[in-house]
Amino acid sequence: MTNNWVDIKNANLILVMGGNAAEAHPVGFRWAIEAQKNNNAEIIVVDPRFTRTAAVADHYAPIRSGADIAFLLGAIRYLIASSQVNHEYVKAYTNASFIVRDDYAFHDGLFSGYDAEKRQYDRSSWFYQLDDQGYALKDESLQHPRCVWNLLKDHVARYTPDVVSNITGTPVDMFDHICKALGSTAADNRVATILYATGWTQHSKGAENIRCMAMIQLLLGNMGMAGGGVNALRGHSNIQGITDLGLLAQSLPGYLKLPSDKDVDLATHLKHHTPAALEADQTNYWQHYPAFFVSLLKSFYGKSATAENNFGYDMMPKWDQSYDILRVFEMMNKGKMNGYICQGFNPVASMSNKQKTLDSLSKLKYLVVVDPLVTETSTFWQNKPNVNEVDTASIDTEVFRLPCACFAEEDGTIVSSARWLQWHWKAADMPGEAKGDAEILAGIFLKMRDMYQQEGGTYPDPILSLDWNYAIPAAPNTKELCKELNGKDANGKQLSSFSKLKADGSTNSACWLYTGSWTEAGNQTARRDNSDPSGLGLAPNWAWSWPANRRVLYNRASTRPDGTPWDKSRVLVEWNGDKWVGPDVPDFNAKLPPAKNASPFIMQPEGVGRLFALDKMAEGPFPEHYEPFETPIGTNPLHKNVISNPAARLFKDDAAQLGTKEDYPFVGTTYRLTEHFHTWTSHSHFNAVLQPEQFVEIGVGLAEEKGIKNADMIRVTSKRGSIIAKAYVSKRITPLHVNGQAVHTVGIPIHWGYEGDTKPGYLANTLSPSVGDANSQTPEYKAFLVNVEKVK
Repeated sequence: MTNNWVDIKNANLILVMGGNAAEAHPVGFRWAIEAQKNNNAEIIVVDPRFTRTAAVADHYAPIRSGADIAFLLGAIRYLIASSQVNHEYVKAYTNASFIVRDDYAFHDGLFSGYDAEKRQYDRSSWFYQLDDQGYALKDESLQHPRCVWNLLKDHVARYTPDVVSNITGTPVDMFDHICKALGSTAADNRVATILYATGWTQHSKGAENIRCMAMIQLLLGNMGMAGGGVNALRGHSNIQGITDLGLLAQSLPGYLKLPSDKDVDLATHLKHHTPAALEADQTNYWQHYPAFFVSLLKSFYGKSATAENNFGYDMMPKWDQSYDILRVFEMMNKGKMNGYICQGFNPVASMSNKQKTLDSLSKLKYLVVVDPLVTETSTFWQNKPNVNEVDTASIDTEVFRLPCACFAEEDGTIVSSARWLQWHWKAADMPGEAKGDAEILAGIFLKMRDMYQQEGGTYPDPILSLDWNYAIPAAPNTKELCKELNGKDANGKQLSSFSKLKADGSTNSACWLYTGSWTEAGNQTARRDNSDPSGLGLAPNWAWSWPANRRVLYNRASTRPDGTPWDKSRVLVEWNGDKWVGPDVPDFNAKLPPAKNASPFIMQPEGVGRLFALDKMAEGPFPEHYEPFETPIGTNPLHKNVISNPAARLFKDDAAQLGTKEDYPFVGTTYRLTEHFHTWTSHSHFNAVLQPEQFVEIGVGLAEEKGIKNADMIRVTSKRGSIIAKAYVSKRITPLHVNGQAVHTVGIPIHWGYEGDTKPGYLANTLSPSVGDANSQTPEYKAFLVNVEKVK
């Protein structure tokens, strides 16, 4: 999330796409309403359903689920063709002028370098042409046929309004209105912000959905601006925090990389992940990767991490393949895993293809569930008529339930969508035998260490060398952990900034992004001064925002290259002729005057935002429309030989469980309700009263076609299974005309299961396929095929 919740009030245009903020984020959405009321902002919603957000929007456009990229690339085509682009921004702050290698190509749905057998690309051709110094070649006039600007124009030329409408089902006049509204924010004094959530991420090309909008915001000059950016609305209160600390299987805290088995030593790993500058005089902030990584190793291994042993690098685990959640359950299903520790996660209710998840868990020797509540995962082995029919006697998995504290029973930090680390104080003691998560993990670790000490083992060094310097080893407290994340210098003093981190082993930090959150001055996350002198919603003394308490990322882009603001009413930073000043912390090297030409996007080795993504995206340097793996039209109108994402995660057995439009003609998509929070609040009697019983939403047209009336019981079936629920017949979902046929959408709330206080229901993921985004491996929950019939 580039900006923050309060900053939304500064926008002139708010596009909500891939989310339903009024429903899923009702408190934060107040800032969108404030922009609408006080800033005359237009709220536009593009969604398969007329949602609660759409109900308060100024403009609504329907779209077929899974067709967002076609819509967004069509918008890019419109902006370029109509010259509604901030040209000065694009030339100075993006890679539009950079010249791409001659061997890069795109043809008939595939980029250069594709290996069909491996379902992956050799991405070496997706790069710039370089000069003798290793810097990227550029054409400032944007005339060179291989410059990014012209390659992008050529790539999006196919996405005419008629083509977009044919793929998405969005009427041309609605699409045209949204394109014009977006284009209006290319002006210096108008800004658009984008709000998205899992409606974009939970697709087989979810990362490219988000990248598309980032490209639009770069073209419009809205990145780095107050009221601008691309803003991710997180589905949990601490999803941002868990992502920062290494959520993905190949990530370490602070988005550092877990070493692969190709990184044979520390020097190789650091060389691999420390990018060479691609442009002279740019900051290239990842050049500090060695300082961040070595400081992390020192945090892990303490005194056992020395220069002589490469700071413990050899003790780090190395990956040979991605062990994301889809692969873990595939391995489990093939009998290649003995045990699984499931902490704060309910995969039976959350993983795609529930039946595969049940089969996989049934093949384990043991399962450990760490959760405050009884979850469907902890009782997966219990037969529940209709909703969870299993043969309990045939399941040998030994299940351990370890009750842990919930968030309100411990002190600690929560990192909001806005990247704000906010301290919270516990409201009650944890009940019964419950323990905090850290205490549970400490107990497991200390027992393992004791066993290694007493009994030896194949390779005890990583366990025996782990630094465990807590006042009470069996129960590390949250203050100690937060201080450890921040980091210390060689004298044991809390560091004030990640700029203090060093690669020589004299500093430690468990998450370089959080350095500065707990300094010698105290706990910065506990600050509660909501004063806001700028009026822009920065509130710089409320909690603490990573990195370095910056409230708007890339804020150098809020000024022209000469340091003067694009819009004087939205000043974040500016050059006063002598130094950089302003209400926000500069997100760049503030020692450099504008004359140094240092660009805003310091996390890139060329210093600019990328319209062409180089080798960072698994399926291509430009986004491309690919159909969901279960497509209601059975083809891809743009390239019939490459229908779905050619690089998406798909295992052989899962491919065999994909349905076709002939058997399952309707699009299923999951969504959330305000009254429930995933399956968690099903344990709350109050929430159960508000939304007691499972339902599925269908449009009036589909209901008439199937002879279904409101509150009838219906069966929704996919290739993987079926659920039974009450029909909610509504006008919120209308059929869309797509590629010469009518496409109906079926809306499936995610909140019901067979544990808790609500009436027992079926899990929505009974229906969804095991297909993963090529970059994040997030499953495709938002676009799959189903059939619907009335239960007689």
